Amino acid sequence: MGLFELIYYLGYRVKTACDLRKQRRLPVKVISIGNITCGGTGKTPAAIAVALEAKARGLNPCVLTRGYKGSLKGPVLVSPDMRAEEAGDEPLLMARKLGEIPVVKCADRYEAGMFALETLDPRPDTFVLDDGFQHRKLYRDTDVLLINARDPFDSGKLLPMGLLREPLKAMKRANIVVITKKADDNSRHLLETIKKYNPDAPVFSSGLRLVSVTEASGESRPVKWLNGKGVYMFCGIGEPGSFKNSLVQAGAQLRGFKTFRDHHGFTQEDMKKLRNDAHVNGAPWIITTEKDIMRLQGIEAPENLLSLVVEFAAGEGFFDEVFK
Repeated sequence: MGLFELIYYLGYRVKTACDLRKQRRLPVKVISIGNITCGGTGKTPAAIAVALEAKARGLNPCVLTRGYKGSLKGPVLVSPDMRAEEAGDEPLLMARKLGEIPVVKCADRYEAGMFALETLDPRPDTFVLDDGFQHRKLYRDTDVLLINARDPFDSGKLLPMGLLREPLKAMKRANIVVITKKADDNSRHLLETIKKYNPDAPVFSSGLRLVSVTEASGESRPVKWLNGKGVYMFCGIGEPGSFKNSLVQAGAQLRGFKTFRDHHGFTQEDMKKLRNDAHVNGAPWIITTEKDIMRLQGIEAPENLLSLVVEFAAGEGFFDEVFK
């Protein structure tokens, strides 16, 4: 372990110890969705899917989220008509996709939960903790750990030298492990690594199901409509490769792409350059993700802008395990 990793690790140990000493428990069930790497595992689609499934099972779920980069400090109930600058792109996306299922944003998820219990009607009986694996201040009944099959642990190094938020031994805390983004040729080795640190947790595979394509006008088209279409792709997400693979899977003809940092705040100048790049590359369509669309509010978007709608698709028995 190098010097910078060691400094991070020591800070992580101190923070974890402090958080556990201050840990509080909400009076209803808490299901945490998280990972041990920075971004790219599909936490937001998974949290949406778990919340929807809870509702389908007759529960009254509520999502608790930090709302990264959102200016509102909370606790605040996220409204679909908020801006990404206020709520954060992921909470805003969840609020728009979940409809009547409330999303509460606050850095302190216990405070968010108590706010929800005291103000919401119907009163939540289940909390879905978005990106909660490291939020040790709040007790959780079920920890769901997501691991990206295509790049499970990056270089194996901790931040800032790698992408690991915690050492691999932290996997032992998980009650359920989900291998996301479709397991590939390294799936056997990945499963062996998971079982090395957590031999008891059930392991499920999952992927992102392509649902539809939305035009700038709001019109929805089936995914098969993309087949053979020339598209210029851009995104600012944790793992751009996943989005690119989804477009290839849909049969789109990629004619260039541009990636930005995760949660990038788009400007009108960005959109102007993207439109010019698409024209130069002969792409009649420009396409991005639903999450990126959240950060395009207030920006004049071209009429040929598309967004790809996806949803979390878990292996058989996953939800039964979550809600048992």
